[in-house]
Amino acid sequence: MTLALYRRYRPATFAELVGQEHVTAPLAKAIDGGRINHAYLFSGPRGCGKTSSARILARSLNCEEGPTSTPCGVCTSCVSLAPDGPGSIDVIEIDAASHGGVDDARDLRERAFYAPVSSRYKVYIVDEAHMVTTQGFNALLKVVEEPPDFLVFVFATTEPDKVLPTIRSRTHHYPFRLMAPAIMRRLLEVISEVETARIEPSVFPLVVRAGGGSARDSLSILDQLLAGAGPEGVTYKSAVSLLGVTDDALLDETIDALAAHDAPGVFRAVDQVVEAGHDPRRFATDLLDRLRDLIVLDAVPDASGNDLLDCPPDRLDLMNQQAAALGSATLSRMADTVHEGLTEMRGTTAPRLLLELVCARMLLPVDNYSADTVVGRLERLERRLQMADSRPEHVDPHKRSRTPVAPSPTTAPSHLSSTEATRLIALTAATPLTTTEKAEPDRPPTRPLVPLANDRRAVPPEERHKPLFERATPPVEVPRWPELLSAVRQGSRTAEALLRQARATQASNGVLKLTVTSAALALRLNDEIHKGILHHVARQILGDPLEIQVIVAPVGGAPY
Repeated sequence: MTLALYRRYRPATFAELVGQEHVTAPLAKAIDGGRINHAYLFSGPRGCGKTSSARILARSLNCEEGPTSTPCGVCTSCVSLAPDGPGSIDVIEIDAASHGGVDDARDLRERAFYAPVSSRYKVYIVDEAHMVTTQGFNALLKVVEEPPDFLVFVFATTEPDKVLPTIRSRTHHYPFRLMAPAIMRRLLEVISEVETARIEPSVFPLVVRAGGGSARDSLSILDQLLAGAGPEGVTYKSAVSLLGVTDDALLDETIDALAAHDAPGVFRAVDQVVEAGHDPRRFATDLLDRLRDLIVLDAVPDASGNDLLDCPPDRLDLMNQQAAALGSATLSRMADTVHEGLTEMRGTTAPRLLLELVCARMLLPVDNYSADTVVGRLERLERRLQMADSRPEHVDPHKRSRTPVAPSPTTAPSHLSSTEATRLIALTAATPLTTTEKAEPDRPPTRPLVPLANDRRAVPPEERHKPLFERATPPVEVPRWPELLSAVRQGSRTAEALLRQARATQASNGVLKLTVTSAALALRLNDEIHKGILHHVARQILGDPLEIQVIVAPVGGAPY
């Protein structure tokens, strides 16, 4: 029978205990300095080294060259207390989960006063100490308070608050922590090299995440993957199948569909999850983890170099594109939505239904007046302004518009009050912001993205007295328009549906002017994703680059 990895690589000294330097360093100094206490309390999550540290402490105290923080490893006591040793009669381990009653405590108290047989100290290691009953702790209280000089107690527990306060106050408390992902990955890589195992680099993040910071759990998962590996070693596909995590390709497809507001794509991803037999809750958890990674990457572009993200370098470019397409405000809103959905999924009998409702909420347009909405819309407007500024056009200066337009903000103010935020979002919802050409000598002019829908000042004076229906611009014929719509539908059904609600009022001189009846529809058509698809399709079908302008006009009226 093969020995498990977590037993084979159990640390034998404080120096070999990885990720717990905040405990091992002061404990080693106390042993070397001769300041040995009669009782210790080791607390922390499971699999982080509490029991191993208790055994190392007993080994350090009873070494023939000690007490020392670096046991020699060759004396009788060190050999007996080694991870693969037979044990010592003077070091007694008690499982309080099955021996936590008052009778067990009384038996321990009677035996504790007998001197050690062959060692310097008699050490009692009480594992799962929180399982000892109140009567059991009361029976131990006197011997823990005033033990013989040769007696040392080590209590190990995952729940220190359940240890009787009178016991806890008489111990030196050392809290253990979960291991950091970067440290855990290095440990797994070292062990895999020692085992000469072939493991794809993309497997390690899956094992680290599944282990949850516990060294024992992570080594058990790695041991299971190695046991079921074939001649090719542990592959990413086999690890995803065995651990039940969501494939990165499916998460990428879902994020891209959310960024493009492609509802069919999002619900197809949910259907793939259910058809493959995966748990919708696990998919939602993995989606929340991906949104977290994108939020961090959007805030810290070099997050991978700072160990904030653990992902392969070849995926950073794709994740950067996803973060830029969504924006920090939208990512934060979606993460909150998924988190609320996970809370609702607890104990539900229809997790797929709730997952689909969560996806539907993420796809809904934001129409409230909260500060998050203001920030999200300003981010989208900033991206559109940047795209407009990056496409200079050569226009006759004599033909530039001389209509004075108030400058649009290019950065979101960080000190908006609630009243100002409400006014700003109300203006944004009513009339989308626009850019107009300015006669600046050092900057090429740009064409407007969305002209204001109800600004009569933009109408020439001689036209203002005419009614709206007399100023209406008739639709024009666009060459190969059905073929263009069909190609747009292949790229995005959402863009094709939006395009069918607009009418073409100009298709000449490399300009396609679309007229719509609502500012909301103009905002959707002016989205960089939809506009980019239309640019790409027009170049493919018509052969020339086509500038697209979206004009807002009332029903039966003319664009201003």
